[in-house]
Amino acid sequence: MHTATLPRPAATLFAGLAAALTVLTALTALTLSLPARAQVNAGPYVPSPDSAVAEMLKMAGITPKDFVIDLGSGNGKIVLTAAKIYGASGFGVEIQDNLVKESNEAAKKEGVSERVKFITQDLFKTDISRATVLTMYLLPDTVNMLSDKLQKELRPGTRVLSHDYGLKDWQYEEYKQYDLEEKVNISGVKTTIIYLYVVPARVAGNWNVKLPAAVSKQAVTLNLTQKVQAVTGMARVGAREVAFMDMKLRGTEISFKLPVEPNGKPLAFTGTIKGGSIEGLVDTGKARTPWSATLAAK
Repeated sequence: MHTATLPRPAATLFAGLAAALTVLTALTALTLSLPARAQVNAGPYVPSPDSAVAEMLKMAGITPKDFVIDLGSGNGKIVLTAAKIYGASGFGVEIQDNLVKESNEAAKKEGVSERVKFITQDLFKTDISRATVLTMYLLPDTVNMLSDKLQKELRPGTRVLSHDYGLKDWQYEEYKQYDLEEKVNISGVKTTIIYLYVVPARVAGNWNVKLPAAVSKQAVTLNLTQKVQAVTGMARVGAREVAFMDMKLRGTEISFKLPVEPNGKPLAFTGTIKGGSIEGLVDTGKARTPWSATLAAK
């Protein structure tokens, strides 16, 4: 019985492929052994000036009822100030252990350690659902990588403040820009920008409206589409499609104008969103009467 021998070029190629396969197998095993996602470093530590911290907390309207979460908390200044000056609770998330240790020591020294703490953790993996106020001073790419997380995890009405870098596609409630001399020694520039956002309720979908007969006896449905706070769509009144006017969404509060009757004056609707329902008042110009809506099942 004869054993076939590969020609020298083919044998060399086969040996090369075998070696490559061995390396690939080893690399695959190494990749599978790595964590699903390494900790994300959101940028170098750059402390916020005291006056910028004060302005952020003022814009947020902090009260003792608030729970403040600071993503990339550095030396803990924002959460510590919120606790000491405003009586709030909360925590800070920081990737550098030495800064977390420094912040927790400062909390004990300031007498607020029962209400605030600081943890070493990847901010992308941190549960932020408790926040009523969330602050961040991060690189612009990191800020926008967090956009989906903020919308999914934060409750409607939560105030979000970002120092210097805004959230793409979000509509800010308030915007302040000014110069701070002290910032030159920190970041090399005077310009300081603070954005205040309010997390919106989710309203996309079809809503069946209930109106008093005195307002309209026709069936009314709202078809809404949403991109963060921007809400668009059409209403159907009986057999007619009607465009919204002055549509606004802020947290759980929605308002718009809608001409219910053909050639009629637009009526002003305001309402509060609670999950799959809206309850509010419609102003006919003569009276303000209740209206409601329920989200249709998909």
